[in-house]
Amino acid sequence: MNSYDVVVVGSGFGGAVMAHRLAERGYSVVILERGRQWTAEKFPRDLNDDWIFDADAPARRHGWLDLRVFEDMAVAQGAGLGGGSLIYANVLVDAPPAIFRRGWPDGLDYRALQPYYRKVEAILEPATIPDNQLTERFRLMREGAEQLGHGDRFEKLPLAVRFDNDWHYGLDDPFNPKWSRSRPNAFGKTQGTCIHLGNCDIGCDVQAKNTLDLNYLAGAQKHGADIKVLHLVRSLVPVEDGYQVKFERIDEERKKLFPGSLHARHVVLSAGSIGSTELLLKCRDHYKTLPALSPALGNGWSSNGDFVTPAFYDDRKVNPTQGPTISSAIDFLDGVEEGQSFFIEDGGFPDVVNNYLRAKSRRFVRLRRSRKAQRELRRLRKNLPLLDNLMPWFAQGIDAADGRLYLGRKWYAPWRKTLKMDWDISRSAPVIEAIIHMHKRLAAATGAESVQVPLTWTLFKNLITPHPLGGCNMGVNRDHGVVDQYGRVFGYPNLYVVDGAIVPEAIGKNPSKTIAALAERCADHFGRRPETPND
Repeated sequence: MNSYDVVVVGSGFGGAVMAHRLAERGYSVVILERGRQWTAEKFPRDLNDDWIFDADAPARRHGWLDLRVFEDMAVAQGAGLGGGSLIYANVLVDAPPAIFRRGWPDGLDYRALQPYYRKVEAILEPATIPDNQLTERFRLMREGAEQLGHGDRFEKLPLAVRFDNDWHYGLDDPFNPKWSRSRPNAFGKTQGTCIHLGNCDIGCDVQAKNTLDLNYLAGAQKHGADIKVLHLVRSLVPVEDGYQVKFERIDEERKKLFPGSLHARHVVLSAGSIGSTELLLKCRDHYKTLPALSPALGNGWSSNGDFVTPAFYDDRKVNPTQGPTISSAIDFLDGVEEGQSFFIEDGGFPDVVNNYLRAKSRRFVRLRRSRKAQRELRRLRKNLPLLDNLMPWFAQGIDAADGRLYLGRKWYAPWRKTLKMDWDISRSAPVIEAIIHMHKRLAAATGAESVQVPLTWTLFKNLITPHPLGGCNMGVNRDHGVVDQYGRVFGYPNLYVVDGAIVPEAIGKNPSKTIAALAERCADHFGRRPETPND
C-alpha cells in the first residue's frame, strides 16, 4: 500500500490550496479527485457529451457537473480537477467584515483573513472588466442602480480572468479565438485572454479563466505532489501511524469501479460542503470507523441565499451569452432594504446555440462564414427568440444557515443509506423575498416587460445553489463544531476538513475567495499542536 505524508481528498478551493502549500513545504502529497482532468478540447458542448456526474452510478456517468437534488434544495457542484473553479463565475471577493460577528470562532475575523486574501490574489490574479469591454448586462445593472438612487452601491467585481485591453466588440468577428492572446502563466500553463465567449461556467474555450488546475494545482505538481483523478474516496480508517484511505477507481474504458487504498499520516478532506460532510457521516454512522465525530456533524448548512430572477425586455438587447458570466454588483449587505442582507449581481449563461453548432461539426471553424452555417445558426436561433432580450438577475444573501445533512433511507431502496437534507425555508424566506422584490424593482426601472419568478419558488419554495456552505462547521469544541478554526477535526489527530463545509454562516457573497483564504490560513498552521485540550 502506497504511503504519503498527506492525502488531500478533492481539488477545489480548499484542496488545491492545501496541496500546493504543503507540497511547497516538502510534504509528500497526493490529491485524490473523483472527476476527470478536463482540457479545452474535451469541455462538454454537445447534448451527447459528458455533462453529468452521477454519484449513484459514477462508473457510467462521470461528467462535468454533479447536481444533487434533495427534497427542497438542489446543489450544483463541479466534478473534475479544479473542483468548483470549473463551474464558478470567476468572482473573487472578500467576505463582508460584518459576517464574522456571529458564529465564527474567536480570533477568526476579517482582519485575521486579510493576509490570506492577499495570498489568494497573488495566485489567482483577479482583475475587473476593462472599460472598453463593458457588457450590456453591466450597463443595465449600473442604470438600474442609478435609477433607484443606489448608484453608490454599484461596483465592478474582481474576476479571476485574463483580459486584454486591446480587445473590444468593434473588432471584425470579435469572438474569433484569433483575438485571444496566449502566453504561459507563472506556473508554465498556457492561457489565452478573454474574448467574451460566455462559457465561463462550462469551460473557457481559450482558457482565459484562472481555474485551479492552471495555478494552485500546477504549483502542487511542480513541488512533487501526485494527482490521481477518477478516484472516489469511500472511507477513512484510523491506523496506528495515520489513516488508511479507501477509494474506488473509475475505469473509463470498462466503466467499472476497482477498489484500492492509500496510507497517509495526515488526511485533508476538501470534497466540498456536500462531499466532505457525506464522507464523514458515512464514517461515523455507517462504517463506524470514526465514531467519535462531533454530534454537530451535518448541522448549520447554508445555501448562501442564492437566487436568480429572469426578466424579459421588449426591444432592449441584453445579450446574456456575451461576456463574463458576472461582472458587477449592487451591495445591499448592510440591511438597508427590508432589513435583509443581500448582494445583487448581473447574470449570464453560455451560448448553447453556437456551442451546439461547433460541437456538431468539426469543420465549423472553416464553415463559420459560409451561407450554410449561417442558415443553420438562424434556424436554431428561431427556437430561442427571447434569448438576446433576457436578463438573469442574480443574487446571494445571508440566509439562516439552519439546514441539516444526514444519512437516511430511500423508500425504494430501504437497505441503502443515502445523503439527505432537512431544509426549512421559514427563517430564510425573508431574504429571498427581499431579493425578488429588488430584482423586480431593478427590472422595472430598466424597462423590463415581464419578470418571471421561478415556479419552483412560488409554488414549492424550492431553491438551487452553486455555493453550498457548512456541514462540518468550525467551533470552539466538539460540542459546538466539527473542526477548530484551523480545520482540525475534533477527536481525530491529523485529520482535517478544509473547504466550504467548515464555513459556519452564510457569506452573502461569492464564497470562493474566502474558502481559499481559509485554506491558506489552515495550511499556515498545518502540523501545529492544538493550543488547548478542547482543540
